Amino acid sequence: MRKKMSYLQNLHTHSSYCDGMDTPERMLMIAKEKGFQSIGFSGHSYMYYAPSHSMTEAGTKLYEQEIRYLKQRYDGIMDVFYGLEVDIFSDIDLTGYDYLIGSVHYLKIGDKIVGIDRPAQIVHEVIDRYFRGDGLAYAKAFYQTVAQLPEYGNFDIIGHFDLITKHMEKEMLFDTEAKEYRWAAIEAAEALAGKIPYFEVNTGAIARGFRTTPYPQPFLLKELNRLGFGAVISSDCHDARQVDCYFTESEELLKSCGFKAQYVLKKEGFVPIEL
Repeated sequence: MRKKMSYLQNLHTHSSYCDGMDTPERMLMIAKEKGFQSIGFSGHSYMYYAPSHSMTEAGTKLYEQEIRYLKQRYDGIMDVFYGLEVDIFSDIDLTGYDYLIGSVHYLKIGDKIVGIDRPAQIVHEVIDRYFRGDGLAYAKAFYQTVAQLPEYGNFDIIGHFDLITKHMEKEMLFDTEAKEYRWAAIEAAEALAGKIPYFEVNTGAIARGFRTTPYPQPFLLKELNRLGFGAVISSDCHDARQVDCYFTESEELLKSCGFKAQYVLKKEGFVPIEL
C-alpha cells in the first residue's frame, strides 16, 4: 500500500492562459478533490520570440487578475499562489509574484533564439543544423545556458533541470552516461548553488507519455543534494487530471538519493516537509 504524502502541493501548473487544458479554477478544484492543501499557478512568461508558446501580454494581466481573485475566494479553504514560469530570455517585469520558476526552453545561437522543447525529430534537426550533428555539444550548450539563469532573474526554483533528456528513453540524442555530459550538468549545478535555492523533481514528461521517470536523473539528484539545493515535487501540470502524477514515487526517489525533506511553499515562505 502506498504511503500517503503528508502535504500535497503543485507549484508548476499551466492553465488555459497558456498551453494548459483547463481554467485555473477547474485545476484548483480537481487538486482539492485529490487532497491537495495548496496549488501554485505558473503560466508561461510572455516571449516576444515565441508568442504561440506563452501567455500574451494582455493575457498575463488577465491571468494576474484571476489568480489574485482565486487567492481571495479560496482563502481559508486552500492556499493559492501566484507564480510564473520564466523562460530565460523573456524580457518582462518579474515583480509581484509569490514565486518564480526559471526555465530553459530555448537556446540563443548567434542572433537566433532556437526552441529545444520540441518533438524528437525537430531536436535532431537542431543538433544537425546548429551543432554539426554533435549531440554532446548541444547538451553542453544547454547546461551553459541553464547556468546563466541568475543573470535573468531572482528565481526560486530551477525548472526541469535536464529537460534535454525528454526524449532519451526512445531517441539517442547523446550519451547521458558520458563523463563529458555529466561534467557539463554538474558544472551547471555548481554554478547555480547558492543562487537559486530550489529545484523541481518534474514529472511532466511522464504525464505526457515521453518518459517513465522524472527529471532530473538520479546522478544529478545526488549532486543537487550534495550542493545543498532543496527539492520541490512538481507535475508541470497541463491537464488537471494529472496534477499528482508520480508524486508518491518521486518522494521515494528523493529518499533513495539522500534527501531528508521536500520543500513546499506556504504563506510564510518555503518550508521543509520530512520525507
